[in-house]
Amino acid sequence: MYQKITIVGNLGNDPQMRYTPSGQAVCNFSVATNRRYTNSNGQQVDETAWFRVSTWGKLAEVCNQYLRKGRKVLVEGRLIPDPATGGPRIWTGNDGQPRASFEVTALEVKFLSSRAEDAGMSNDMAAPPAEEDIPF
Repeated sequence: MYQKITIVGNLGNDPQMRYTPSGQAVCNFSVATNRRYTNSNGQQVDETAWFRVSTWGKLAEVCNQYLRKGRKVLVEGRLIPDPATGGPRIWTGNDGQPRASFEVTALEVKFLSSRAEDAGMSNDMAAPPAEEDIPF
């Protein structure tokens, strides 16, 4: 059996990098996806789903170097179910409301923000070079 999920959205926070005791790089970040539709009453509804994404190895290091809060990404990977429920991880927030998050282990991450969008951000980190900019 095989499963694959594709997410296109915006980073909700800056990536957080760490290393396992064996030296393996791990980078975690959240991605928000947005959907707007009109319900049966004719009202516009905005819906946001959050995903917690983990990347490993070289991909983790690249994501940590180039991604920042607000940038657009495409993430392909696999859902990691909660061992207790088989679904999303469920917990109670600080406000007492139930919350759920979808956990994804990324196999591929594509940076979708343009250079112009990156220049408009308050961060001085440049986007990775486009393929035509690579000198080999």
